Order: sequence, then C-alpha cells, then structure tokens
Amino acid sequence: MTPSGSPLISIEGVSKVYRRDAIEIPVLKDINLALSAGEFIALMGPSGSGKTTLLNLIAGLDQPTRGRIKIGGEDISSMNEGTLATWRSENIGLIFQLYNLIPVLTAFENVELPLFLTDLSKKDRREHAEAALAIVGLADRMDHFPRQLSGGQEQRVAIARAIVTDTLILVADEPTGDLDARSAEDILRLLGRLNTEFDKTIVMVTHDPKAAACARVSVHLDKGVLRESMAMPAVATAPPPAAAAVAPVPAEATGTYGPFSEGFVPRTDAEMDEELRSERRAWAREVAQGFEGLAPNEIVELMKKLESLPQSGPGREPSRERPRPVSAPAIPARRPGDK
Repeated sequence: MTPSGSPLISIEGVSKVYRRDAIEIPVLKDINLALSAGEFIALMGPSGSGKTTLLNLIAGLDQPTRGRIKIGGEDISSMNEGTLATWRSENIGLIFQLYNLIPVLTAFENVELPLFLTDLSKKDRREHAEAALAIVGLADRMDHFPRQLSGGQEQRVAIARAIVTDTLILVADEPTGDLDARSAEDILRLLGRLNTEFDKTIVMVTHDPKAAACARVSVHLDKGVLRESMAMPAVATAPPPAAAAVAPVPAEATGTYGPFSEGFVPRTDAEMDEELRSERRAWAREVAQGFEGLAPNEIVELMKKLESLPQSGPGREPSRERPRPVSAPAIPARRPGDK
C-alpha cells in the first residue's frame, strides 16, 4: 500500500549498466522520477536512449545496477527473482508491440490464461475474462484465434489480458508501433479510457509524438539521461530532435534472463518436465512468447494447464459455439491504496 501523499512509483538515482565480457555499456544514468497513482506517462526518446530499459525496470522485468525503485511503497529493486515474479503478476499488466498472443488459443483463452495462477474458480475466471474482453470491445470475438483477428483486434486482446487480473499499473512498449493509423488511434483511445475510467496508472514507451500526446505527461530520454518532463498539450507536438548515435545495447544483455531466444526460452525449457520436453517441446517454444514476464515455474504450471484444456493444441479449429457475450464490464475499478 502506498502511504498517503507518496508517489505510486518512485525512481531514485537509478543507473543501469550492461556488461559484455570486460566491456561496460551504460544505458541509464542517475534517473530520478516520481509518478502519482492514476498517471499516464509517455517515455520518449530516440532508439538506444534507454526508454525500454527504464520501462522494464518499472515493470520488474529487469533490475537496476544502482539506485532504488519503489512501487506502492515496496522496494522492488531489492527483491529476489521469485519474489519479483510474484509481485509482477499481482501488480503489473504487460502490453507488447507485437501482442505476444498464443496462436493456438482463442481470444477468450488468451485472456483467461493469467487467471490460472490465481485461486479463482472456473466460473469466476470466465466472468473476469468476458468482462475484460467487453471493456476492449471484443465481446463478439471471444472464440476467434489470433490469426482470425486484425492487428488492432489482437492488440485489444492483449490489453484485455493485461487488465484481467485488475493490476493497478499497465506498462506498454510501443503499443501502436505495429498498427495502421486508424487502429493506433483506437488503441490510444482505449488506453485513455482505462486511465480515466478505471484509474489505471499507465507507463508507455513510444517514439510517436501523436501517441505521446494522448498521455498526461511526457518525459524524454537522451543517451540514458532524463532530459525533461512536461505536461502534454491537447494536440500532438513535433518530435524531439534526433540525438547523436550511441553504442547499441547488446541483444544478449536485455531482459531478466537475457535475450528472449537465447535466455528466456532456454531457461523455461530447463524448468519443464520430461513429458513437456519430449512431447510438446516444439509447441512449448511456439507459445512461450505469450508468457514473457512470468517466472519459469509459473510458465510450467500454465503449460500444464494448456495441456488439460479440451482439444487444446496446434491446429485446433475454432469452436462453433460462441461464449456468452456480456453487456457490461464486471471488473470494478480499483482505487489507489486498495489491497
């Protein structure tokens, strides 16, 4: 719980350095930032400026080299890996540029998946998933597979998955970067609605000034340094001038476990039991991207849940029976300070 009057997110003297052999690559330098509950902030900057690294630190997907990050009064920068994974599942909703949906699951099943890590009953899981899909305007697309949806619809499913556990904070990494202009506008309106109507605190990385204009506050990063913080006007502003090129962060140094293909997936594979490795290894690797942000043991648990789903697996055809649509969202807006 955040003490009264304290910021929901407090970043104090945070630096991040990646290492490749004997070479140190500084990515963030002495970042200080405080965000109140209910804020909608855009992190902007040129490629290599450190904005996605800062987002990952806020989301608990990575940890700082120096400094402290407190969210809701908890110091997440001192948490061990297991504690951090539990904290992340309870407090952070993740939205990715490329959606990270599991292709062999329907929209409803993709949204329901995080709820398997809770104590909710099957009935309650269905109600939560239906409500989340209704909020994003996809109550009539619940039984569609990702391949049957447009890019904008896929991103709305991903947003429904991010809000289904009613986390207070949503982190979005270029959520409109893979969308056409009209779909991008729809997604930005949806994020604005989640912020104003459902009191979600949103931290969004974007290079697009039109997207940043939808946030309440914008901060600019340049070579890992926080240059400015400003309230956003009602209309889009011109993009900041391009910064000088900086040394790129090595791909293998990103994320909690390293790059997705070389760190996250092998770490997950190592945690899987013999049955999954021998019979479903290819499928497991295909769907693993939908589990980014979870601890390996949680991924194993969800993979076993997938194995138990009726007719689940590659090549499953859409059901002829549509889930019952809902007319109104059932997820109450959670207020700052609620447990």
